Amino acid sequence: MTERTPDTWLTEAGFELPPQTDLHTDRAHPARIYDYLLGGKTNFPADREVGDRVLADWPGAREAAASARAVMHRMVRRLAETHGVRQFLDVGTGIPTTPNLHEVVQRVDPAGRVVYVDNDPIVLAHSRALLTSTPEGRTAYVEGDLRDPGKFLGDPAVAATLDLRQPVALTLINIVHFLSDEAAHPPVRELVAALPSGSFLALTAGTTDAATERIKQGSRRYAEAGVEVHARTRAEFSRFFEGLELDDPGVVLINRWHPELGDTPAPREETPAYGAIGRKP
Repeated sequence: MTERTPDTWLTEAGFELPPQTDLHTDRAHPARIYDYLLGGKTNFPADREVGDRVLADWPGAREAAASARAVMHRMVRRLAETHGVRQFLDVGTGIPTTPNLHEVVQRVDPAGRVVYVDNDPIVLAHSRALLTSTPEGRTAYVEGDLRDPGKFLGDPAVAATLDLRQPVALTLINIVHFLSDEAAHPPVRELVAALPSGSFLALTAGTTDAATERIKQGSRRYAEAGVEVHARTRAEFSRFFEGLELDDPGVVLINRWHPELGDTPAPREETPAYGAIGRKP
């Protein structure tokens, strides 16, 4: 069967993109590789090639991807239920996969508000079509890059959706491991600084402290496709939470992060990623 062109695929799916948008589907993109590992359909040959190489080295990569998605659900549920957060800024959204972040929040409170941020035009098309809010709440999608937070923080859609005088949960799920410390720490600090007291940072990132050889092999496969991966030790990961008050249970592997809150069982083996939530005093 002939592979459909991205433009044809998106048109058939009912999505619209701005004119003259270059989708760059000839090269792999982390969001689309992740979508492939999750069993999604919003991916292309370059993404599947990398995904297949990762799976050849590490057959449990699909289970690890599902675990990374599940911990986001648990973190958001805890933030909404236990800490009463009703506003979320999700940077590095990725391909929408039900339940999406706003669906988890709005099951707790239909008036919850979420701003999604991503730099992939395919994510943009999906988000505008699929990330629809309850009547009581609100969702918005902003095109932006974690490395340039000032640009998307100033977007009118952010001010129209979030009240930055009230606590906001900043969620950075599976994104900082694609950036070096020099590229990741300054924007994360800038984003946290822009949020009021009582706000939260929820973050997950890959580590070589667990499944060491597998994560190194996976990182090599990504690197071969031009995608940097910077897996961190526990101490390196913890630096993102300097000045914040760590929520229970602190920095732990994601399959150990409140598994009782999950709607799916934890993977059988350790998932090579850390997760934590910190509160801004």
